[in-house]
Amino acid sequence: MDRIIFHIDVNSAFLSWEAAYRIYHLGARMDLRTIPSAIGGDVSMRHGIILAKSIPAKPYGIKTGMTILEARQKCPRLYLAPPNYSLYQCCSKAFLQILQEYTPDIEVYSIDESFLDMTATIHLYGDAVETAYHIKNRIKSELGFTVNVGVSSNKLLAKMASDFEKPDRVHTLFPNEIKEKMWPLSVSELFFCGRATTKKLLSIGIHTIGELANADIGILKSHLKKQGEVMWSFANGLDFSAVISEAPKQKGYGNSTTTPFDVSDLETAKKVLLALCETVGARLRKDDFQAKVITIGIKNFDLQYSSHQMIMNNATNITTELYHYSCELFQQLWDGRTPIRHLAIHTGSLSPGISGRQMDLFDVTDYVRLEKLDKTVDAIRNRYGKDILKRAAFIQAKDTDTKFRSIDHMEGGVSREKRSVDYSKIKVV
Repeated sequence: MDRIIFHIDVNSAFLSWEAAYRIYHLGARMDLRTIPSAIGGDVSMRHGIILAKSIPAKPYGIKTGMTILEARQKCPRLYLAPPNYSLYQCCSKAFLQILQEYTPDIEVYSIDESFLDMTATIHLYGDAVETAYHIKNRIKSELGFTVNVGVSSNKLLAKMASDFEKPDRVHTLFPNEIKEKMWPLSVSELFFCGRATTKKLLSIGIHTIGELANADIGILKSHLKKQGEVMWSFANGLDFSAVISEAPKQKGYGNSTTTPFDVSDLETAKKVLLALCETVGARLRKDDFQAKVITIGIKNFDLQYSSHQMIMNNATNITTELYHYSCELFQQLWDGRTPIRHLAIHTGSLSPGISGRQMDLFDVTDYVRLEKLDKTVDAIRNRYGKDILKRAAFIQAKDTDTKFRSIDHMEGGVSREKRSVDYSKIKVV
């Protein structure tokens, strides 16, 4: 049986979800999708970048990842809405629930897009293209936002098809349509062809996907090594990867944060590290993992990044132990002078459950007590909210130094100001 693969992608997801929520729940008359608008972070917290944009904003040159300052210069009347990740998670869940009614073989590719292997179930619905239209229209009528659906015989071509004309469209890209629909496109539009690869391809005279598909593989490999062969295969529509329903095995846990001010002293840096260890440790314990490797990353004021890692004496998920090693790594990595704007912690080499601990005659720490303490704190925070318990270091800092007020005692992941929006403070029209 020929494979039937759908790729379903929400159009301008964050902005579409915000627009639909305002219209259907807040009674807004203005649809953000019909004007130059964008979802943007908080400039004061140094998260001031464009996260999503409307289609009318595109002619102004507005792009995701662009700073709000740049976007305002290109389009002074650009309407900016704050991010609301709690809303996005709800919308993504509702989107996925509809997809699950059509096939159990779903690969969640990101918060706003999924691959569906319809091969085993398409006979229940009939024609593949008609089924794609049915899913698209149902999402629009029931959830209030639009999607693009790409239909093909493999994941690569389905993904490429869904990126054709937007919004609210269904496109096919079967192998017999590659020459007509895909080959005329720029190589930059080929899936997995990033800026560096595109630049190399242009430098050797390859501008379109068709030129790439018909290029000599030997020449491509000499310039791009193994990546050259992969790009040639993709340009010819070759992809044998399966739709993987199960999430891949977790390889590590980490968190990072961009501080609202440049960190230039050890005390402040350690408080940020402690806040990151709080969240990383809690995530490890929640999934019953311990980590043996820990990595620290630093991005300084001019955006240069450096990292350092070590193997800990024992696998652990104890917050204070993670903090001890992170501070040790940090002091080895930081020169003590260069201002820091971003800190990250990552743990790896995971082991499930409780690992055996190598005893040390000179270490009198009661690790069993610390494990029980962390689990108790986790349980209390899960029941009453994460702010119900804070370490004294953060309470003291809040009282003595105003700049510490902007350091969350559990830093990392989606920042607090992005998790929800107080719409009473926003003029919704």
